[in-house]
Amino acid sequence: MLITGDGESRMTTPRGMTVGEALVAGLRARGVDRVFGIPGVHTIALYRGLAGSGIHHVTPRHEQGAGFMADGYARATGRPGVAFVITGPGLTNILTPMAQARGDSIPMLVVSSTLARRDLGRGRGALHELPDQRATLATVAVDTQTLFDPANLAEALDRAWAAAQRGRRIWTCLSMCSVCPADPCRPPARFPLPLRPQTAHCARRRHGWGRHDGPSFWQAGAQDGPKHR
Repeated sequence: MLITGDGESRMTTPRGMTVGEALVAGLRARGVDRVFGIPGVHTIALYRGLAGSGIHHVTPRHEQGAGFMADGYARATGRPGVAFVITGPGLTNILTPMAQARGDSIPMLVVSSTLARRDLGRGRGALHELPDQRATLATVAVDTQTLFDPANLAEALDRAWAAAQRGRRIWTCLSMCSVCPADPCRPPARFPLPLRPQTAHCARRRHGWGRHDGPSFWQAGAQDGPKHR
């Protein structure tokens, strides 16, 4: 997921919720209790949303560390690991753990900033500008989205979260333009959409279990050709 925002202003709705706060609340509603990342000028409004959210933030020395921490969290808990990074160097630094997680089917979500729409693709030397951030992400992330309109946050988060847990679990990335995290936004739904098991997969499992009268035991070990007995 890509997020845009200059990190300076903090506009609020009558409910007092910004896009950054709504995103954090949406993650919390989905059971996220820990995120990994390094704050920067582009993500200040996003980090303001963490205050009082109940989500613990872990700050590494390098964004690559944030990615591998999120990877380890996902492996240990079975839930998607979440990382926050800035546009440009923050994003390129996390590409290596993203590629590793994709290769191992580890469910993770990267939330990053990107430039304001008026600066995208212009080559005017905006802070941390990449020629094409979404194309860079597409080399390792299975699903990428860029959020420009606060009204689309709930749908974007639902899609990203579902993609991270469906079938061959994957890395997804949601980016927000640099002005978006501080924009006003409606509060997210109280509960996330429920996960639905894949029908074909369940049918295969039921068929396999029906052929056994008792418990089964699977064992795997190293083998050295005919010497192994």
